Amino acid sequence: MAKIKVLIVDDSALIRNLLKEIINRQPDMEVVGAAPDPLAARELIKQLNPDVLTLDVEMPKMDGLDFLEKLMRLRPMPVVMISSLTERGSDVTFRALELGAVDFLAKPKMDITHGLQEYSEDIADKIRAAARAKIRKTAPILPSTMIAPRLSADAVLPSLSNPIASTEKVIILGASTGGTEAIKEFLTKLPADCPGILIAQHMPEAFTLSFANRLDSLCKISVKEAQQGDRVLPGHAYIAPGHSHLLLKRSGANYICELNQGPPVNRHRPSVDVLFRSAANCAGKNVIGVILTGMGKDGAAGMLEMKQAGAYNFAQDEASCVVFGMPREAIALGGVDEVLPLQEMAPKVMKHLASLGTRAFRV
Repeated sequence: MAKIKVLIVDDSALIRNLLKEIINRQPDMEVVGAAPDPLAARELIKQLNPDVLTLDVEMPKMDGLDFLEKLMRLRPMPVVMISSLTERGSDVTFRALELGAVDFLAKPKMDITHGLQEYSEDIADKIRAAARAKIRKTAPILPSTMIAPRLSADAVLPSLSNPIASTEKVIILGASTGGTEAIKEFLTKLPADCPGILIAQHMPEAFTLSFANRLDSLCKISVKEAQQGDRVLPGHAYIAPGHSHLLLKRSGANYICELNQGPPVNRHRPSVDVLFRSAANCAGKNVIGVILTGMGKDGAAGMLEMKQAGAYNFAQDEASCVVFGMPREAIALGGVDEVLPLQEMAPKVMKHLASLGTRAFRV
């Protein structure tokens, strides 16, 4: 099977060399070229016809966003953004995703080597996902070479067979690759009086606050990065911070957010499986589950647990997913009740809630 051809675009020779070393160690991909700026990249794209581009945000001669905008208009291709861990960098990265980038990754810290193996697996994962993304007409299905242990949600909390009874509804959502734009599409269509929402999106720690703030400025509901002990209120969404698992818990008659720094589950923290299990444990039939675009299987087992506890679950369909991995796995396990295009998800979720007769929502 042909290897994924990767072109690196970054003004730092150190980063270019590090990425080249990481990518070339993978058996299913290779670096075919490296460019210090977008103008050089433009010529290399013509010559080398890469499958995936890694693109720095801030570069000389042409801003990464300007280059991305032109690229996606004239020669669309899968792009993974490489961004610095700064607030400005995260804002620019989200703009890049809006322009058509498939995913993003924080630049590695060059002063330490600890965590480099995890970073190597992350960049390889994102390149594989980009190669399969919908922007491509055809994409190879490539074997995974990850070697880190894939823990289940058991590593963070046990499953309960008798969830606590309650009447308050809650929406529980998980996503990964392509999820930032999918979550925005979903949340912006929700009414201000919708049930409380907890969200696990695979995302680095430095980006989750900016992501929440960006959504808060666009939505009728309030959106924030979850904090320990936050009460889950109607008309509010809580984004899992990048450093912790997000769990739904009960405190008396109320739902609250709990943050947990247990080990990564399915190689992710926050993990969708952990959030979904916590919802199955404490909310049961009062959960509306939603799983959106993403690579891998995180969330599939947890969604089945929610369904077995009485939840009603929705999955994004293949045609509207950037990567139809997580929804496909959840569907295959039997944890999904309805499969829908992304644009229909929010109205159908609210229609289902209204059908339960608990309250009238303004859709």
